[in-house]
Amino acid sequence: MTRSKNVIELSERSREIFREIVDAYVETGEPVGSRTLSRRLSVSLSPATVRNVMADLEEAGLLYAPHTSAGRLPTEAGMRMFVSGLLELGQLPETERESIDAKCKGTGRSLETLLGEALTALSGLSRCAGLVLAPKTQTALKHIEFVPLAVGRALVVLVTDDGLVENRVLELPREVTPSALSEATNYLNSRLVGHTLDEAKQLILGELETQKTQLDELTGKVVAAGLATWAGGDSGGQLIVRGQSHLLDDVTVLADLERIRALFEALETKENLVRLLDLTNHADGVQIFIGAENDLFRVSGCSMVVAPYHNSREQIVGAIGVIGPTRINYARIIPLVDYTAKVIGRLIG
Repeated sequence: MTRSKNVIELSERSREIFREIVDAYVETGEPVGSRTLSRRLSVSLSPATVRNVMADLEEAGLLYAPHTSAGRLPTEAGMRMFVSGLLELGQLPETERESIDAKCKGTGRSLETLLGEALTALSGLSRCAGLVLAPKTQTALKHIEFVPLAVGRALVVLVTDDGLVENRVLELPREVTPSALSEATNYLNSRLVGHTLDEAKQLILGELETQKTQLDELTGKVVAAGLATWAGGDSGGQLIVRGQSHLLDDVTVLADLERIRALFEALETKENLVRLLDLTNHADGVQIFIGAENDLFRVSGCSMVVAPYHNSREQIVGAIGVIGPTRINYARIIPLVDYTAKVIGRLIG
């Protein structure tokens, strides 16, 4: 995690008081007052002294009072300053490492299944919504096959030179025969080996459009449908979201529920989220987006902790992370996300 250079300089006393306020906020979500703080501090300070420091922190934009007579809570700017300059990361417990490793064990599974299992483990351990951006296949292809499932349905299996195996269920015209699937398999394999999916798509669709192939009409439809299913458009890899219900765990008032509902609607569109995750392609390591720092969370007041993962050539190919309230336990969740991303990188590498 990269430390921000824009950390406000605080005295040791102010740092300790501010850290205690954030710790109390993470624990309870409730405002904390000067009397409570004076009892939590490791040094003996009167409530009056603590109030003076809190007033200075509020003036600096790091704290705010949700009600006239209430204690103080950290602002989003305060949380950013804490995460960037004061946070002490914890060690990921061995039991949590083992839990992630166990979920991701096994060979011969599709990349989609692997990412889904890793995401389920991450969401469960963090008690946050989990999200992963699967890589768009840019490595050279080795093999593709259409396997008949039932009338009007087939399984499309794709194998890359990296050894990744992915599969999708394809809906086809009911009149498509097994021989048409076999012909489509042979045709694609004769043209896609050594090409990326985008290259193969451009080559093959060009042939279909100019009728340079000897494929019959039904086989041509199978080929076109298979390419369309795999290419998935030009927007990047597939987005998987799990564990949205965790975002409701701490909802106590109607206003919070409305904010979370707004976030759910944003997640359903997914386009903004994909663009946000794409930001990880330009910066290595764990990235943290807090509240209004990103338009997606401006209304909901949530945060996202996300890390990229790499292929065998150390290229960033996707990202995995969590979304939770701004008061998530960053000290625990940052190493959790980081470890999960590294496990995925090892497995796909």
